[in-house]
Parts: sequence; C-alpha cells; structure tokens
Amino acid sequence: MRASSTPFIHIDPRQSEGLQTQIYRAIRRAILEGSLSSGARLLSSRALADDLRVSRTTTLLAYEQLIAEGYVTARHGSGTFVADTLPDDLQHANTPAERASAIHPSVSKRGEALAALPPAAQRLSGPPRAFRIGVPALDRFPRRLWAQLVNRRLRRTTIAELDYGDPAGQWPLRQAIAVHVSAARGTHCTPEQVFIVAGAQRGLELVAQTLLEPGDRAVVEDPGYPGAWSAFARAQARLCPVAVDDEGIDVLAIGRLRGRPRLAYVTPSHQFPLGVAMSLPRRLALLRWARDADAWIVEDDYDSEYRYSARPIPCLHGLASDGRVVYVGSFSKTLFPALRLGFLIVPEDVHARLASIRRAADVHPPAFDQLVVADLIAEGHYERHLRRTRAVCRERLEALQDAVARQRKGALRLRPVHAGLHAVADVADDVDMKRLASSAIAQGIELMPLSAYFTEPGVEPHAIVLGFGAVDVADIRKAVEKLARAILESRGAGASRRIGARVKGGTS
Repeated sequence: MRASSTPFIHIDPRQSEGLQTQIYRAIRRAILEGSLSSGARLLSSRALADDLRVSRTTTLLAYEQLIAEGYVTARHGSGTFVADTLPDDLQHANTPAERASAIHPSVSKRGEALAALPPAAQRLSGPPRAFRIGVPALDRFPRRLWAQLVNRRLRRTTIAELDYGDPAGQWPLRQAIAVHVSAARGTHCTPEQVFIVAGAQRGLELVAQTLLEPGDRAVVEDPGYPGAWSAFARAQARLCPVAVDDEGIDVLAIGRLRGRPRLAYVTPSHQFPLGVAMSLPRRLALLRWARDADAWIVEDDYDSEYRYSARPIPCLHGLASDGRVVYVGSFSKTLFPALRLGFLIVPEDVHARLASIRRAADVHPPAFDQLVVADLIAEGHYERHLRRTRAVCRERLEALQDAVARQRKGALRLRPVHAGLHAVADVADDVDMKRLASSAIAQGIELMPLSAYFTEPGVEPHAIVLGFGAVDVADIRKAVEKLARAILESRGAGASRRIGARVKGGTS
C-alpha cells in the first residue's frame, strides 16, 4: 500500500471467503491489534483497489461494512479514518494475554477458591474402566426394560405432566422413595418430606444454601468427600475438618472445636473414602452432640445399597427422633450417573424453604425421568435390579481381592471391604506416589491417591482408592497386573522422600 498508516493486506482469490470479506477482516484485525491507531487515515477505496488489483466496488463494500460496525468513519472531502472509539474497546490489547484479559473479566475470589478444590476423581476419556470410582455395574443396567418403561410413559403422558411440575418433584416418585427407604434403610418418612434433586451434589448445594449463613462452621470428615466441601464453600461456610477412625468421625473432637458448628456432614453407612461404618455408639453420640449444639446433621447415604457382609446399622435418619438429620440419597450408584437424580428427606418446614429456593433457581429436575424411575420402583423392578447388581459387585470385589492377593512382594494390600463400590489399598512405603499415578495413566488405568481426599495437601498416606463396580472380572484381573507393573516402576524413591518429610515435620 502507498500509505504508511495502512498495513499490508494479502488476499487470496482461491479462499472460500470472498475478496470483500478478506479485505474487511484484514483492516479490522489491524485496527484491533493496534497496527492502525485511532485517527489513522486509510487509503481511498480507489487507491486500495488499484494496489490489490480488485474492483473498486469490492473495496467500497469492505469500507462500508467497517463504517457500519463503527471501526472507521468517513469524513466528506477528507477520506476514511480509524474511529476514535471502537466497539470492541480493544485497541490497546496488543498481546494475546492482554486481549484475553480485555475480553474476559477476572473471576471472583470465591470462584478461584472453588476452582482450587481438589477434583472428585481423575478420569480418562471413554467408557468406565478400572479403577474408576463411583460408577455402578453399568453393563448390567436393564436397558430393554428401561426402554419399555419410557415408551409406556410416553404413551400415557398427560398434558398436565408436560407443564411445570411441583418444585419438590413428581409425587409418584416421592411416594415410591418413601416406601423404599422405610423398607431398605430402617427409617420412616412421608412423601411430603421427600425432595427430588438433580443428583446428590445438587442436593448438598441446596441444603447448604438453606441451612447455612455465610461464615457458619460446617464439620466435614477428613478424609472425606470433596463434593461436600465444594457445596459448603459455595455457601461461604467455614470448613471444620475432623478425623475419621475405625468407628467413623471422631465425635469428641467435634465437641472440642472452637466456635459452634452449625452443621456436620457425614457418610456413616460407608465412609467416603475409607469405607468404614460408623459404630452405633458413635452414631448415638453424634445425635446427642447435634441436639446439645442445636446443629444439623447431613447424612450422605451414597452407596448404602451395596452390603456384602453384616446387616447394616439403621441410618442416622432412622435413629433420630427430633428431625435434625437431613438424609441425602442418589440413584447414580444404583441406576446410572447420567440420570442425575437424587433425593433429600427433610423436615416439612425445611421442605417448604427448599421449594422456595428451587423456584428461584432450576424449577425441578426433568419430570419425565422422575416418572419413569417411579414406575421402576413401584413395580418391583428396582429392587430386583439391586439384588442382581449387588451380586455382580460382590463377584467383582472378590476378583479384586483375589488378584491383589496373588501379587508378590507385598507392594499392594487391600483393606477390608464390607460395602460399597470401591476399596482402599495400601501401597509399599518405597513407592513414589506421583510416579505411580503417572505410570497408571500410561498403563490405561485410573486410580486416585487417598491423599486427594484430605483437606490438608501435606497429608500423603501411601494408599490408593480403587473402584471396582463398573469393571467385569476379567478386566479387573488384567488391571491389577498393570497396576502391579506400575507399582514396580515407581518403587525406590518413595522411602527417601518420606524420611525427609518426617525430618521436616511432615506426616506419614
């Protein structure tokens, strides 16, 4: 070009974009990147057409588009100039980082804190594999039966069911859940106390928003479920981690906390991730603490349907007589996670508050899915599916136990498992845990270090969490062999690092 203030424009007649568009984009880019500054005079449309060897109509149309969008202005008798004020207001964003900053405002400090919370699991792409956590036996899900129930519901759906429904959820599902938990979990509730949510995580968030004020203290298990930490962090609560032993959360330690916690979150039937069951004396002590402290208990009964040994102790909700326990249940571990359906059992006064919050947020989970699940439970299909998958998962657990026992040199030792869909395995002290995680990923298997579930990042127990529910027996055996190889590749550096950590005051 013959004007130093106008950048070089390259056009290519072979491109799918027309010449007019190429010229428009080139000038606009030059303006946004600062090559053409505010007030710079552009070549006339005729001179630009001569330089580019295109028709003047092409350059005129490109200029007209720039004028219409506010990037340039035409001054009669003077020419065409870059506008003083641009629509994008990005004329000073010369680098990619600056442009990104100008386009996207910074997130809040609360958003940064939530993003910094540890992930619930590290997953590879594709279908479930060893040793994915929190996934049931999806290969045994009765898809043909589900399709029949869906088709039947479609034929029977009424106009009223196509409208917005009750914010607490569909009445048939609430009735079915009330009957099921009374029989399966040793508690009693009415359909009026059941509140349907889009998964247990959403239920925890609603509970936190309803029961907690910003700054309230919330007791959480340590190690524990990061999703609960996230829910309470969203409500701006202060987390109070309390250690877990072989009987569950340390209730005496809760009583020694400074300040008065407003809420305690627990997984008493199958503690996540350690897998221990809270003893009956410990459950009764926790209920006494809640009564004396005028506090709530949130009981997450996330995979209580899978028991492989002794009959389960009744849930906390069944032991409570004063309405202080909020029960959280989920269909993700019994049907399939993509369903995104869970439920709460709450006192009726809290139920009304939850409904008010729901009206201001997401109205209700998909009503049609709720009705299909209601049919599944009411007609006995759900209980039969649970019996079958419980037997399948028991078989898969036994395959895991047998495969680990066959590995030599004691590099991996499975802790006792009486319930649930995952196991905790201790790893030899001389294994480098970070190297093990990388090696496992390279072998195509998933595992989570137990350290990921502690609130303090400095805690580094030599243990991993292995999910077995979604993997058939043959794949479990192969995966344990791969895991053994990964452990072998990671041995040697762990011990010296742990010794150094002890000298500096680190934990085990």
